[in-house]
Amino acid sequence: MPSLGADMEEGKLLQWKVQPGDAVKRGDIIAVVHTEKAEIEVEVFEGGVVDQLLVQPGAVVPVGTVLAILRTGEEAATATTPAGPPPAKPAEKARLRISPLARKVAAELGVDFSRVQGTGPHGAIEKADIERAASLQKARPAPPPVAEPIPSAPAEAYQGMRRAIAAAMARSNREIPHYYLETQIDMSLPLHWLEAANQKRPVQQRLLPAVLLVKAVAHALKDVPELNGYWKNDRNELQQDIHIGFAISLRRGGLMVPAILHADSKSLDELMAAMTDLIQRTRAGRLRSSEITDGTVTITNLGDRGVETVYGVIYPPQVALVGFGRIVERPWADNGMLGVRPVLTATLSGDHRATDGRRGAQFLESFTRWLLQPDKL
Repeated sequence: MPSLGADMEEGKLLQWKVQPGDAVKRGDIIAVVHTEKAEIEVEVFEGGVVDQLLVQPGAVVPVGTVLAILRTGEEAATATTPAGPPPAKPAEKARLRISPLARKVAAELGVDFSRVQGTGPHGAIEKADIERAASLQKARPAPPPVAEPIPSAPAEAYQGMRRAIAAAMARSNREIPHYYLETQIDMSLPLHWLEAANQKRPVQQRLLPAVLLVKAVAHALKDVPELNGYWKNDRNELQQDIHIGFAISLRRGGLMVPAILHADSKSLDELMAAMTDLIQRTRAGRLRSSEITDGTVTITNLGDRGVETVYGVIYPPQVALVGFGRIVERPWADNGMLGVRPVLTATLSGDHRATDGRRGAQFLESFTRWLLQPDKL
């Protein structure tokens, strides 16, 4: 059972998307898990053949529980089950050989292949052996579906999400010594560039200011990589990939923070498409596990709610959070001349165990420099 956030202690397996004998590759969806925040599609991170499914749909198990065994080579993958050593097996069955197809057919027909005599090379069990055994015995009936509906009432779902958020934020405030920095940025140049760029685009392909902010954050993290990491094992573990978590409010209340994966390698158009897709799937409850677990830094943008300054709480084990408020017109002095400019307030919440104010200031300086060069983003 993967840890799908710092607040998660257990999860309910809702559905298997694979069966024993199925071949899978990295990134394939193999299961759906329910957490207090959402239903998450769980990906596999290594290719191979599904050997065993150890947990039945409907079961609620702690994070870290082995759900399945994947065979990645000639030998079956092994795993330690949380309930103690597995039951003893006859010695002659210790090296049981069965083809992936035969295993799959056995699951479909309800045949216990451990009791089947194989006729293939070296006694391997093949499809014909399973079919022969099925004709001699009555297949076991499929277990009835688990009658445990997910809480559907809005009040229950909302309270579950608030509990999850409360657990994560309490941990953050308890464990992370935050420091906060703030800077103000004249947005005249980025907004003028954006307006000119959008005039050349169809309405459905126009860019939002938030895209420039995300891309500038990605560039700044390359310049100051200490803010792109996890605090684990009493040290800052820097991450090469830049996966930017984006706080998204839900219509029923609460929020989720899925990540735009590899944000630094995406163009502005690709970022806009990724952001739109992520928001839609988040609100529809169709997120993938990597989008929940792989975020290396978080952005929160409350400008659309009229908030001018955001001081965020870091989402562990990340070591930084970047906040953006509303762009407002303010007096601005430039080269001795006073005028009115559109001004954005950007803030940084940093983990003082991982970095200090100087590195945080370098990040905000780099972010501002990139944002004021929108043609280079």
